Amino acid sequence: MLKETSESGNDSSSQDDIGTIEEMPEDSILSRQTSTNLVPFIGQRFVSQDAAYEFYSSFATQYGFSIRRHRTRGKDGVGRGVTRRDFTCHRGGYAQIKPSKDGKVQRNRKSSRCGCQAHMRIVKRIDFDVPEWRIIGFSNVHNHELLKTHDLQLLPSHCTISADDKTRICMFSKAGMSVRQMLRLMELEKGVKVGYLPFSEIDLRNMLLSIRNVGHDHDPLDLLKLCKEKKDKDPNFKYDFKLDANNQLENIAWSYASSVQLYDAFGDALVFDTTHRLDAYDMLLGIFIGVDNHGINCFFGCVLLRDENVQSFSWALKTFLGFMNGKAPGTILTDQNMWLKEAVAVEMPRSKHAFCIWHIISKFSEWFSGLLASQYDNWKTEFIRLYNLYSVEEFEAGWRQMIETFGLEGNSHIVSLYALRMFWATSFLRSYFFAGMTSTCYSESINSFIRRFLSAQSAVDDLVEQVAAAVDAKDVAGAKLHRKVQRFPLKTGSPIESHVATVLTPYAFGKLQEELILAPQYASLMVDENYFIVRHHIEIDGGCKVLWAPCDEFISCSCRNFEFTGILCRHILRVLSAGNCFRVPDQYLPHRWSDISLIPSKTHPSSSSDDYSGKLQMFQSVISKLIAESVETQERLDVACDQVGLALARIQGFPGGSSDGNEILYDSPSDSFIIPEVEDSDCIAQRFTANEPLTKLKDKISSEGPDVCRKRRRSFSCCGQFDHDASDCPIMGDDGLGFI
Repeated sequence: MLKETSESGNDSSSQDDIGTIEEMPEDSILSRQTSTNLVPFIGQRFVSQDAAYEFYSSFATQYGFSIRRHRTRGKDGVGRGVTRRDFTCHRGGYAQIKPSKDGKVQRNRKSSRCGCQAHMRIVKRIDFDVPEWRIIGFSNVHNHELLKTHDLQLLPSHCTISADDKTRICMFSKAGMSVRQMLRLMELEKGVKVGYLPFSEIDLRNMLLSIRNVGHDHDPLDLLKLCKEKKDKDPNFKYDFKLDANNQLENIAWSYASSVQLYDAFGDALVFDTTHRLDAYDMLLGIFIGVDNHGINCFFGCVLLRDENVQSFSWALKTFLGFMNGKAPGTILTDQNMWLKEAVAVEMPRSKHAFCIWHIISKFSEWFSGLLASQYDNWKTEFIRLYNLYSVEEFEAGWRQMIETFGLEGNSHIVSLYALRMFWATSFLRSYFFAGMTSTCYSESINSFIRRFLSAQSAVDDLVEQVAAAVDAKDVAGAKLHRKVQRFPLKTGSPIESHVATVLTPYAFGKLQEELILAPQYASLMVDENYFIVRHHIEIDGGCKVLWAPCDEFISCSCRNFEFTGILCRHILRVLSAGNCFRVPDQYLPHRWSDISLIPSKTHPSSSSDDYSGKLQMFQSVISKLIAESVETQERLDVACDQVGLALARIQGFPGGSSDGNEILYDSPSDSFIIPEVEDSDCIAQRFTANEPLTKLKDKISSEGPDVCRKRRRSFSCCGQFDHDASDCPIMGDDGLGFI
């Protein structure tokens, strides 16, 4: 039994003073959930605070009392928000006596609070990177009489108007019905006695008044005016809208010039989030998001929809494609929405559609917590394991075993998940590129990004500019992060690691480095000349199948991690290392993960960003080859130093130069990095300082002598063999072309 006391260490008798709360073991469940009697129990899970409040309020209705939100207790860590919440009986605690002011007699009304200890406590937990709320304390012992059902409707927590009722009330109001006529009609529809609705006439009038105020202050047509004004200021700003038959705004979408440029570079994988609403306009909010080469979320566009149906989603997707010059994404992630699923199939038939796993997992506590009780955690762990499997066959066998183990035969949610498995299980999606956005840990990044836009509704007078400011703030933060990360910590000493460090961004290099560190734990077993089985050293059978054709510079793994994320897997890296291949072919270092920033158009107005980036990447490759060729002999090094010095002096004569290191787009991985092409007679890689002047490099070669330089031979990634040059390579022939 766990017991919490007040900060002074003494137990208190009031919920207002952090009273004692008993937590029972998880196995002592008070009662199981049934369709007719919902009783809270220790360990029960909810997707949000609001879901827990609604559940406890429903329970209180059955037993004849009302509830209220108690003061928030405990914020674990700065920036994490509320992590614990207490819901108490409406008669819990004691009313505080109001102090008199300026000698005036203060009026203190009689309070109904009597120190009732009935309560339910929930805490926030992060399970598999998905936040959820769990019950850790519950008591249903009251020190007062409970109310009858008819009296409960007068209490605040039970005096509510549901979303469906609000919709009908708005419809009645547009039809010109009076408030009393609305109440009478709804009583007849629900089949209740007069005065037995869960809301009163005053509640209905207050609701209609609030709707009129919101509609007057934040008319959706005002948003259209904002877009027109933005278009007048910025011709590259894009927006579109649709009006209904009554000339009211039905849908509106917009995007910025910077978003179009980002989409052109990183629009291969896309998330279309439609799980939020913009309360100021009472419209569904849809945000198009991607991820750039530094792993930072980038904004592509957003849309506001009045209705949630196939026609609205189709309009949103078609409009977005129009903004992006008709370029459809390779893959798109959305919520598990059947209307949206149908719209994607029509508007983006060539795009691979998948469901966001974090949206699915967030519903598990509601679907399975009460059903599985103490077995819920074990089941969720098994589900995550199945979700991450490589093989479809293993997934199918594991799914059948899971259903039998936990007795989920015939469960409607399980049946639905299995029917749609090709939209969420990674074993069915690994042949498509998703840029790592299918991971469960990506959900918090997405939610944090979206919260920035939801906060813009606090200043809806200029929503378009507020969203633009939020996007710009993210871009500035990302640029500062990129300038801060100027060095790559090399951990393995592998030539492959040194090579990719000069090409990939810190984010992508970190992902590949994780795979490279784990690669030595795997055994590479050659089946034939081009076929390998790679399995963990403690495994007896199984493993991944790797195909490697060095002459064609082709390599593939059955885990399909490269196709899925654009990062080579540990299995391929193990085979390359065992085959004496010390450089990754260019086609396996995707351009979208390369360490090349998007340059503003004012820096190179005569060329597109893609052309500029391609030339910069080619220049980096030429520099690497120049160093490797120059150190072969003393004569080569003399020529290289002289020519590079002349070229540098000429370049510095052009305007736009800067001595600020933060402006350099290409950052060396560390003070020293391995040049894998240059090896001595004992196959030991020579180290050179990235920022070392060429004169020092020349002196270093001179001290070793030209004879030592001539002994150094290069290894070609196409054949992986030493002791020959490009001119006499049996694979390359006489053209001397290939990877250095």
